[in-house]
Formats: sequence, C-alpha cells, structure tokens
Amino acid sequence: MPDIADRNKEAKILFGSTEELRVDMAEIKNPYSGKVASIYPICKEEDADRALKVAQYAYKKTSVSSLSQRIAWLEDVASKLRDYKEDFAQTITDEIGKPIKFARIEVERCAETIELTAKELINLTGETIPTDATASGRDAIAYYKRVPLGVVVCITPFNFPLNLVAHKIAPALGAGNSVVLKPTPEAPLTAYKLAKLFVDSKYAIKDALSVVYGDAEVGSTLVKSRIPRAVSFTGSVPVGNIITKQAGIKKVALELGGNAATFVDKDADIATAAQKCAFGAFYNSGQVCISLQRIYVHEDVYDEFAAHMAKETSKLKVGSPYDEDTFMGPLINEESKHRAKSWVASAKDEGAIVAAGGEEIDGIFPPTVMTNVTDDMKIICEEIFAPIVSLVSVPDYGSAIKKINESPYGLQYSIFSNSLKTVKRFIDDAEAGGVVVNDIPTVRFDIQPYGGSKLSGVGREGPKWALEEFTEIKSVVIFE
Repeated sequence: MPDIADRNKEAKILFGSTEELRVDMAEIKNPYSGKVASIYPICKEEDADRALKVAQYAYKKTSVSSLSQRIAWLEDVASKLRDYKEDFAQTITDEIGKPIKFARIEVERCAETIELTAKELINLTGETIPTDATASGRDAIAYYKRVPLGVVVCITPFNFPLNLVAHKIAPALGAGNSVVLKPTPEAPLTAYKLAKLFVDSKYAIKDALSVVYGDAEVGSTLVKSRIPRAVSFTGSVPVGNIITKQAGIKKVALELGGNAATFVDKDADIATAAQKCAFGAFYNSGQVCISLQRIYVHEDVYDEFAAHMAKETSKLKVGSPYDEDTFMGPLINEESKHRAKSWVASAKDEGAIVAAGGEEIDGIFPPTVMTNVTDDMKIICEEIFAPIVSLVSVPDYGSAIKKINESPYGLQYSIFSNSLKTVKRFIDDAEAGGVVVNDIPTVRFDIQPYGGSKLSGVGREGPKWALEEFTEIKSVVIFE
C-alpha cells in the first residue's frame, strides 16, 4: 500500500496551504485505511459566483476559438492522461477505495472518452434546408449550424470520479463553451488533477475551465444563476428534483438513479449468466447507477441459477483495494455500510434469505445475494447503491417484464435468453434508456448514448450526444 501521507503532501502543494488560500480546508480519508488521502478548499457561494463570472468572460474567447485548437486541446489532455495513468489510478484508489485494477481501467476509459469527443467534433455539423419545398416558400440559401451555449455547469458524482467528469467537460469545452465544474467532495484531488491537465495544456483557452468545491449551497448558487445556459448533473433523484426546480430557463441534463434488472430465461446458459450477474451486481461495490440489483429468474431454473450465483459470488476476492487481485473493496463511507446492513436486516425480517455474504469481512460489507425475495420488500423497490442483489422467481417472460417495468426508474435492463422472439419482445417492452441482450445491464461503452427514462433522468451522455446537449441550433436564411 502506498504512503498516503506523501500523496497528502502533494495535495497540499496542489491546493496551497490554508494561509495561502485563506479558506477552510477539508480532508478526505481513504475508505479502507482511514488515512488522509487528500485535502481541498471548502468554497462558498461567493466563490461560485466568481467562477461563473470568470467563465462568462472566458466564453468570449472559447466561442470564437478554432475547431482545430479545441481538437488539439482534447487530444493533448488524453495523451498526458495516459502519461500519468498510474498516478491517476492511485489517486482514485486513495480517495474512494476503488480496487486499483479497476481504477486503471477508469483512467484508460477517461482518455478514450476525451479522444472520442475530439473525433466526434468533426461531425458536429448542420444541414441545408429546401425553403421552396412548400407553395408558400421561396428560393433562398438556408441552413442551420450548431453553436455553443455559453457557460456550462457540470456537477459530478464519486463512483467514477474521473471518467464521468470527462463525459461532461470534454464535450462542453470541445463544443466551444466555458465550464464551471463542481466535482464530488469525495474525490477532489482526482478532479483537480484532470482539470489541471486541461488548464496546463499548451492549447488551453484561458479561464475556460474553473473548479469549485462545496456543499449544496454552492451547487444551488451555480444552478440558480442566470449566467449558465446549461446544467449537467449526475447523482440522486432528490437532488435532480431540486436542480430542476431551481434551474429556471436553461438546458438541464440529468443522469439519475437506477434499479437495474435482468431476466434469466429457462433457455439461457445458466452458468454463464450467473458469472456475469455476479460481476454486474458487485462491481465497484454496487456503487453504479446501472449496478444489477434485481434478477428475475424463470422458476424452472431458479434453484440452479441461485446455486451458481452463490458459487460465483464466493469466488470474488474482497479486501484491500491496493491488492492487484482484489475484486471489491469498501463502500465509500461508514454511512453507506450501515445502510447496506439495514437493507439486509429489513429483508430478512420480511422473509428473505441470505444465500451469500451479508456479514462484514474485515470491516468491508461483502457481496450479498438475497433469495426468497418478493415484490413488496423494500430491498427490491428502491435503489440500493451497495453490493446487494435480489433473486426473484417468475413463471414466465410476461411476469418478469411486468415486474421489471414496475420500477419508477428506467436506466438500463437486460435479458439472458436464446430465443430471438423473446429478445425482440424484450427490446420493445423494456421501459428503459438502454437494453442489453445476453449480458448484464451494467454494460456501458463510452461511445454509446447513455441515459434513462422515467425517474432515471433526461438527456443523454456519450460524446456524440453530449455535444448536442451542450450546443444549440442557429438557423440561417440568406437571400440574394
């Protein structure tokens, strides 16, 4: 395990001392060791206002910057990110306890997200319009183009503290906007280091990116302000509701909660499905919006699947996030661990059975499989955000899809089946932003559109679609 004290010293150098900044500082402790991982300045409402005004002024430069400069900017950041891949991975593990092998994957994905955005910028085009297509029209040169919005506010979560920042700021800056980023308070140094790559790039546009740290009041100041033309938020439904009410007339993109589910049909490869489901349920300690939480299994293969699921779960190594072979480390904090315990205790009181896990392992809440779960149990109705998955027996596809769609969320669902007819039905029937066939709903490729329906949010991420979110159409008509 690396000496986190040394990394904290680095944080003090990056952020400056309390005397230099003349602001209060807060500490982030590693969820596994309890040692200080980083420190950060606690910003206030006036700091948020100042950042917005800086961004507003910077937009005068970003809006007229060349596309070639912005593409070079993104490509430069992606290249530098790979140069410092191990440092970024260690910082992620230090701050949020993500196993180091998955932290490295996140760094690589982040670089890919930025590169994909740079490539997609070339396709951010308009088209010509035939104004004489109707009898009331007349001949003219008409077209539309996409233009930047102005100032964009980006608010990001802890579970992917690097890549989810990139999914917002790369397309926002690439499209010619200026950005104020409010990253998760759980991983301030991770976000800072990425922002620093953008700011220090030789292609950077001065003051185009600002970072502010703070609580709900700082967030509200950013959202309520008339300066930003868009707010992009990833987080919980309650906070998403508040943002929607506070934002006023501006673009709002929300990637909110989920209650991801899958259906395992009787003709599926049961062993393979169980292996994949164990990964999807417990990856990142279940702290993923599309973490597999509900598994509906055809009654003919329920017992077989449950046995395989318990077996696969027992194979997962739980422990220090710094060990190369650790699959799952700690939850983000003690509050999350206590909440996970309460979910299990409540389900047991209601008649559910713990088939695997359920008890702490060296202070870590383990991968937990619950069986004998029914529709009315709290554990299956709400988003858990912990390494807990529930198995429910169903008589047929119709029953499964009905139960899956009863959730107020609709981010991603999946199905394991070898029946093309059933798969086609599922694709049409599933009330979600994304559908996965013969794999877990936790699958996400950064190049694809990503977002949900119902309470899971509005708008889409993924470089191509985020660029549309962060631009608007300007219509042009020219007469001779």
